Amino acid sequence: MHDEASYGMLIPPIAAYIAYARRRSTFAIPARLDARGLLAIAAACLLFLVGKFGAEFFLNRLSLVVLLTGITWTFWGPSRTRSLAFPLLLLATMIPLPQLVYNSLAFPLQLVASEASTSIIRFFGESVYRDGNILQLAHTTLGVAEACSGLHSLASLVVSSLILAFLECSSAWLRLLLVALAVPLAIGVNIVRVAGTAFLADIDQKYAEGFYHSFSGWVIFVAGFGLLWLLAKNLGMAEARIR
Repeated sequence: MHDEASYGMLIPPIAAYIAYARRRSTFAIPARLDARGLLAIAAACLLFLVGKFGAEFFLNRLSLVVLLTGITWTFWGPSRTRSLAFPLLLLATMIPLPQLVYNSLAFPLQLVASEASTSIIRFFGESVYRDGNILQLAHTTLGVAEACSGLHSLASLVVSSLILAFLECSSAWLRLLLVALAVPLAIGVNIVRVAGTAFLADIDQKYAEGFYHSFSGWVIFVAGFGLLWLLAKNLGMAEARIR
């Protein structure tokens, strides 16, 4: 299992709960057979074969979500399938990104985190020299590794923003706005984490390793989720006032 995608274990029960909570509106739509759903089932089989022969696990995993969509479409029709679009979308978010996409995003985020952290450290009057992803402080040298790129927390917070947007907002544009705001928020909290770790590591190297390093990641993620929740609440209240 991908450690960075461990949040995916929570997605199926959340998706099932949302589908269950919306069961009245779903079952209010008449079910009907629709042979066009077989095309989605065929596409799922094709995705699975391409992923199997191409050793691309992303396509293998995605094929299951497409297959569920195709089965629902075939036996319940397109209208009922649309009512279950959000739970099905959530299931797709638990699939880890392809390694090629992950690598292409991780390195630029590493550079952003290291460069912004350097600016923050200098703003507070501390001496630091940056060489790529290496931060050289007065008493220690800190490397901004791939795991510190913030991509893990970015994926988790974007998925969280989808759920919060669905629960707190009604209009599509506000939901999209919240998901869009989750991206800079995730990048920002990761920069704060890297800068804070650098400050502490300059005092004692142990604060950049082991338990302290992992614990800081959890603290920053919880803080990011809290800020995201506040954004969702405020957007929801603003939407209610506009009505």
